Amino acid sequence: MRDLEGKVAVVTGGGSGIGRATAIALAEAGAAVVVADIDDDGGRETVNLLEEAGGRAAFVHTDVTRWEDWERLVAVAEETFGRLDILHNNAGINTGWPRFPEAPRDRWDRTLAVNLWAVIAGIQAAVPAMRRSGGGVIVNSASLAGLVAYDTDPIYAATKHGVVGLTRGLAFLKDEANIRVNCVCPSFVDTPLPRRRLASMSDEERARHEAILARMPMLAPAEVAEAVLEFVRDGSLAGQAMAIMYGQPHRLVPAAISIG
Repeated sequence: MRDLEGKVAVVTGGGSGIGRATAIALAEAGAAVVVADIDDDGGRETVNLLEEAGGRAAFVHTDVTRWEDWERLVAVAEETFGRLDILHNNAGINTGWPRFPEAPRDRWDRTLAVNLWAVIAGIQAAVPAMRRSGGGVIVNSASLAGLVAYDTDPIYAATKHGVVGLTRGLAFLKDEANIRVNCVCPSFVDTPLPRRRLASMSDEERARHEAILARMPMLAPAEVAEAVLEFVRDGSLAGQAMAIMYGQPHRLVPAAISIG
């Protein structure tokens, strides 16, 4: 279904995993895609895949923790394809082992910067361009770890809870600027991220984690991309967090407490 013809999307972390799967899904739906990643080889490979399939795409080397990189990324989208309609704020990392509070400061500081600061910066950079386009859609990659206790990586969990809270708090942009902000909250996904996490764990922690995976198999990146496209297409949804778990229907998860 090519219902996104004429739309322009930016996907961070687009060089692999969920980002690459989302870039492919958006291109298949007709959108032009700007792939952003700190991994030049992976990002260019994604662009090649899109172009070989007849899509329009560009790659921008992007460190999402640098404001100037965000400014350049949005500028490239507008200069190359004329507008910005969709942002998949997807780039993310984990803290690795040992877990907090033993984790070195530089590692948890980087996790906070990539997983939360960069999401905030990406939204602030994208909103003016989306206003110029008459509106848009931002889908943040959170995690099931942003909805439940996740003691394997408390800092990662803190950042993803932050992304969920930020997303819910920006529901007002739908009425104010015709910009819908939502987030996907997948369980374990078969990407380089969990494989790196497993490699950094102690033998004991790895065994515990693998026992969890035996009960909750990994999702394919394309399953998460499908949820991202649900948010892009459904004009009624704003400020929502969608849980994505293996073998279960996608479901919106309301905040535990409602005020006002």
